Amino acid sequence: MINMRRQLLGLGVVAASSLFAINAAHALNGPTAIQIDGGPLGTLELSGGVDGYGYYISGTNRSDEPASASGIKADGFNVGSAIIELQKNTGVLQFTLQVGSNGGATTLGVAPTQTTVSNLSTGPLYAGYLTIAPTGSPFTISAGMMPSLEGYETALDWSNPDQLTTAIFFVQNQQSQGVTLNYTKGPINASVMFGDGYNTGVFNFLQALFTYTINSSNAVSVYYGGNLGRTGVNAKTYSGTCSYGSTATGCFGTVGTFGAQFANSQLIGGFYSYTMGNLNLVPEVQYQVAKADQRVGLDKESSNFGAALFETYTFGKSPYSLGGWVEYFDSHNSAQEASNGDFWLVGPSAEAIGLSVAPTWQYKYLFARANAGYLYLLNNKGADGTTFGYGGKGTGRSNFTGTLEAGVLF
Repeated sequence: MINMRRQLLGLGVVAASSLFAINAAHALNGPTAIQIDGGPLGTLELSGGVDGYGYYISGTNRSDEPASASGIKADGFNVGSAIIELQKNTGVLQFTLQVGSNGGATTLGVAPTQTTVSNLSTGPLYAGYLTIAPTGSPFTISAGMMPSLEGYETALDWSNPDQLTTAIFFVQNQQSQGVTLNYTKGPINASVMFGDGYNTGVFNFLQALFTYTINSSNAVSVYYGGNLGRTGVNAKTYSGTCSYGSTATGCFGTVGTFGAQFANSQLIGGFYSYTMGNLNLVPEVQYQVAKADQRVGLDKESSNFGAALFETYTFGKSPYSLGGWVEYFDSHNSAQEASNGDFWLVGPSAEAIGLSVAPTWQYKYLFARANAGYLYLLNNKGADGTTFGYGGKGTGRSNFTGTLEAGVLF
């Protein structure tokens, strides 16, 4: 029996300021910046948010049975995210600073974790980068700790249609250090970033995002993230609930303990945003593959495919909206990786369908959201015949996760 031991590491993205309007789902109105007179710096913008949630998860272990695949408490309460942002968006020299802890986005089928400021190499500095924006030029260049360019969902849970996120989100980058070149002209926005994918400190990772806005109701985006070389298994990466780069048992602070297929991979995906009145629909597909490489522990090619349809509906001018999504994912793993317990999500060669709904209430600065998701494993056996999953014996196919979330945005 193989027990699921991977915890949510926040492998997602939070949109860069210039791209936030493109990637944001509109189930919630995001923070409204407070204008500040910065003296010689010019006008500054201050915003932020904090939220927390209670959760219930089915399929956890009982004390009289072996540890379950989920290996977690059936219920509890976590702080989600607490972020303060200060920006300068005018002039040739601009900057963005985000300080705090971000961990509210919770992948369906994976254990919720308490937010921590120890997840990144920069500690409580969640993002910090300078931007040069020459007057009259369609190009800008930014450098520092920055958000990923991958995917539709973001790591800030209040920017998504649902607090529960998909398997597509789970396998992507979160923050990383690097340099980004951005081009914006008319309906075209294109960004290319070179940096240390998955915050490894190894600068060999390329990301790109291209968005074409067809009209006010339609926009299409394609994205890429890929390793240009090899990142060794001892390189540091996201910590989860431990300190950055920790090698302690239960931590995923190095590439080797996290899974070499993540950092040494090629990812391509795309999503299409369609808006009709109060309804927004976003289909997304993504494929990620890591080639065989014995030096990092991959005896053969390992891949993961995901597809999802996101939905947001606002009920006129009322404070209510409804977010949600349906998903499908299918992974094929290296036998060596599977035997080591490192895999894309849930278990080796997992195939699943899932859905989640999130009725939402928001009044000015306050919001509350109920999130309910169900995941069903179409395949819960690895290539060697071992079984993984949920429940007291770690072989169950289904998992239900429910959260009740509340917060303040300003």
